[in-house]
Amino acid sequence: MRGSLLLLVALAAAAMWTGCGRRTEQTQAPARQPEVESSEVVTEAPSPGTSQQAEEAAVAAADAWLELIDAGKYEESWGESADLFQKALDKAGWGKQLSAARASLGEVVSRTVKSTQYSTSLPGAPDGEYVVIQYDTSFDRKKSAVETVTPMKQTDGTWRVSGYYIK
Repeated sequence: MRGSLLLLVALAAAAMWTGCGRRTEQTQAPARQPEVESSEVVTEAPSPGTSQQAEEAAVAAADAWLELIDAGKYEESWGESADLFQKALDKAGWGKQLSAARASLGEVVSRTVKSTQYSTSLPGAPDGEYVVIQYDTSFDRKKSAVETVTPMKQTDGTWRVSGYYIK
């Protein structure tokens, strides 16, 4: 794909990662913040248990969704995505874009959660409950990548992926 950056977007690019207020593991060095049009992220202060529960549920949903991607089930991953994702990108378009991107990267060698951020407002996205998750990922042909997966809470209470970005 274009250059060394792979961008697969279902939400507005600015909504994928803002870098503000994220929780990272103690061993992580500060990450370079991606360029965004607006760095304002509004995070409500839910009770600590609520935020932690949201992050855990969102990570579980993101992990299950990434398993579909890793297995090459791109159209199935579209079906398991948030309504917002499906409205932004049709199933065939998603499968085509993702197939090309993942073919150039190869198989996943390793993936670990780098950071999570609970938010109720992201630039370029409707208000709601989101968790922006960054994974340190190694692929066969790209040893060091960061995958950003953004699940959002649906009206039925489930968490589904609303955006995906590989850098």
